[in-house]
Amino acid sequence: MVYKFVVLSDEDESFVREFEFLDSQTLMDFHNIIQEELEFDKSQMASFYLATDIWEKEEEFTLFDMGTGSSTMEVAVLEDIIFRKNQKLLYVFDFFNDRALFVEYTGETKEVDGREYPICTNSKGVPPKQVVFGSSSRKLYNNIVVSDDDEDEDEPEVDDLFLEGDDEEPLPDFENEDTLTEEEEE
Repeated sequence: MVYKFVVLSDEDESFVREFEFLDSQTLMDFHNIIQEELEFDKSQMASFYLATDIWEKEEEFTLFDMGTGSSTMEVAVLEDIIFRKNQKLLYVFDFFNDRALFVEYTGETKEVDGREYPICTNSKGVPPKQVVFGSSSRKLYNNIVVSDDDEDEDEPEVDDLFLEGDDEEPLPDFENEDTLTEEEEE
């Protein structure tokens, strides 16, 4: 049996991907085709979550065993986790900013002879960027100015800032001027 899924993004309404999988394939197969189709960096973390009808996260499926009791994508066979029409999954691909793709099971069809699965059957719109700076990061980077000037005449030299001044005091003398040697008598 072939399972059909639609993948959407809340960042761009024109983004749609439709995929077909054999019921015996895993969430790891799903992860790999998403990564390939969207040209994501495969070294980044990602997880699938079973989701409620209102997209609340439930059971997590991780890339590898995290030791937290969650299952891995490798062992999550689609026919074992997809149990009803319109079953929802979240594919979290940017944990720092809590960004995800919305995945919905849309039905079944018969296997097409000669077709390799999984397969993307419909591709519309530009995919979301895999990693974005959060709003606080953007504020920090907005004030950075890169200059080609060799030296800014208005800026004081580092030596001027730290080595000139009226309040300079000489270092105090040490009370014990005897130097210690490694061969001291014991």
